[in-house]
Amino acid sequence: MSTYDRLYVAYLYYFNDQRDYFECHEVMEELWLEEGRSPLYQGLLQVAVGLYHHANGNVSGSIKLFSAGLDKLAPYPAHTLGIDLERLIRDSGEYLNKLMRVEQEPFAPYDLTIQILDDELGELLAKLKLNPPGHNEEEVHD
Repeated sequence: MSTYDRLYVAYLYYFNDQRDYFECHEVMEELWLEEGRSPLYQGLLQVAVGLYHHANGNVSGSIKLFSAGLDKLAPYPAHTLGIDLERLIRDSGEYLNKLMRVEQEPFAPYDLTIQILDDELGELLAKLKLNPPGHNEEEVHD
């Protein structure tokens, strides 16, 4: 049995591999609800939605989500859930700072990457890439 929930692995797949921040939101929201509304999962969800909003031209929504996400992630250890959370917080903070100055210094949306630190998690992601989640994922896995 894996240490990591399949929805968490799917979140990382959509975040790092597919750059599909809407799907990140979908899978992480499901996990967040299943796991008792953890602030850690909500913070990860909000970072993804912050990227999604900026890519869709909603700068104020992006600022709001990045700010909320960073507040929720701040209390957690640098290495959490097999990822370099400290780096994600730093990169997200830099993105937020750019968003706060976007009117004076416009910039195009860009992707962030969540660095995987745990070998098991890296292996799970590699397996998922070989058999990507589909629309019938629940029917296949449940």
